[in-house]
Amino acid sequence: MLNIEKKPNGAELTVALTGRLDTTTAPELEKELKASLGGVSDLVIDMNALEYISSAGLRVLLSAQKIMNRQGDMKVVNVNETIMEIFEVTGFSDILNIA
Repeated sequence: MLNIEKKPNGAELTVALTGRLDTTTAPELEKELKASLGGVSDLVIDMNALEYISSAGLRVLLSAQKIMNRQGDMKVVNVNETIMEIFEVTGFSDILNIA
């Protein structure tokens, strides 16, 4: 299960994720992001309460990063050790702006 909480603030959008980002929940996040990124120049993805991310979740992050490369910045914040390890093993720690 994944809970997605969006907090828009002008051209900035914070998306807080709670739970698991996997093959079941990744399409939901992808849909939410695609619908929300118009006019957004700063995207912040808050992973404070994210317990797990699969390759499907990584693909959604990559896709969001590509969109934001064209229209602004994307930051990933509050990454726990488990998720950070996945980012490092997959090379995503070099692709994403992790704060």
